[in-house]
Amino acid sequence: MSWIPNIHFEISERKILLRIFDLVFIFLMIALVYNGFDFDYLKFKPNSWKWVFILILYYTLFAAIFEMYDLQKAASFQTTLKNVLLTVSMTVLFFVLTPFFTPVLPENRLQILFFFGSLVVGLLLWRYTYINLISAPRFNKRILVVGNSFDINLIAENLHVADPNYRVIGFVNTDNIKPDSFDRRLRAIEVDNLLKAIKRYSVSEIVVASPSQGVGVDLYNKLITLLEQGFPIREYTQVYEEITQRVPVQHVERDFYKYFPFSRSNKNRFYLFVSSFFNVIFAAFVLFLTLIVLPLILLGNLIANRGPLFYTQVRVGQNGKHFKIIKFRTMVIDAESGGAQWAQKKDTRITPFGKFLRNTRVDEIPQCINVLKGEMSLIGPRPERPVFVKELSEKIPFYEIRHVVKPGLTGWAQVRGRYAESVDDTLEKLQYDLFYIKHRNVFLDLNILLKTISTIIYYRGQ
Repeated sequence: MSWIPNIHFEISERKILLRIFDLVFIFLMIALVYNGFDFDYLKFKPNSWKWVFILILYYTLFAAIFEMYDLQKAASFQTTLKNVLLTVSMTVLFFVLTPFFTPVLPENRLQILFFFGSLVVGLLLWRYTYINLISAPRFNKRILVVGNSFDINLIAENLHVADPNYRVIGFVNTDNIKPDSFDRRLRAIEVDNLLKAIKRYSVSEIVVASPSQGVGVDLYNKLITLLEQGFPIREYTQVYEEITQRVPVQHVERDFYKYFPFSRSNKNRFYLFVSSFFNVIFAAFVLFLTLIVLPLILLGNLIANRGPLFYTQVRVGQNGKHFKIIKFRTMVIDAESGGAQWAQKKDTRITPFGKFLRNTRVDEIPQCINVLKGEMSLIGPRPERPVFVKELSEKIPFYEIRHVVKPGLTGWAQVRGRYAESVDDTLEKLQYDLFYIKHRNVFLDLNILLKTISTIIYYRGQ
């Protein structure tokens, strides 16, 4: 039997397509303008190609900052339009302001508008095509899940939220719960009808979410038959981690070492040296810049904070060691007179100036002192208070694993997760933290830095 699933695009493949064709359409439109109008600012000549690489560098950088490759946002034309305008504006601005690396500004400044317009039109034409063709439902990846009843709805929701084109269309149940307890949109597939269902519903992949002992002999044999014929069958935790970029701790059993082959970067002396060196340089530079704007911060604190400028609090660091974190104060004085409590997204204890400090992440700047003291790093899991660590460690499996690395000013959970107002939100953030610890490397660190800049620009700080 020959299995040829319908055409679909993996999550990474769509990001690669976006990156490649963004550049293709940009240079295609520049070439059209160059040949169709009196446009000689950018010349396609053998001895003047340096500007091409500079333009690619600037565009790639700002496209990452303004979330041009976020698949959720790339599926909306309205959001894409906004992001394209922001990205092109910054790309053109930096391009024309660095004439040492780029062509000298033309005498006719109207050519800069041609340059700006060609980038915007080229990108919008391609992104409109992407939204209506590649991001269309016919290119969805259609998944069949083999799993326990209580997992099916959660699995379908998690995968679809992470990737809109990843559709769970049905399930093969491995326990005795009746199908009435499932989402009615999901098809219940009997083991005997598995092979027919794959053809009938054009299934692209099977995801197994049950432990091996939960798969009966008949189902096991059918999965082996499909595997031998080349049909893709994958394990759920692997798929979940790849799609959501989180470690699914709620599905990890006692033999955790199977799921946490931590990144070799955690013990790589060269990586750790480079990271520590960059941390010191960055922290010193940021503190120097802060001294310049400190009078404005003092004025804002005097008017809308009314009280001490700084705030210290005990947090848990690497290997469980306690240290005092330093921040600009964002809450009213004696905000926790009644005892420790979770911060809420619209917490009434936050002062007007404190809200600004939080949204722009300026309140975190004094932690650069902690970085210089070696207590924190630029990137890592956010340090939590001892009382909450004790509480969360009792409720969430593997919570204390996040302490194997230094806590950070920013992290994967901060740029990807939602505001933590409960244990469930903290569980989600832990999944991101463990993903970072498991995969940390220079490229992931750079990705986090770029996304942190996006968080500041879009005023999404927490």
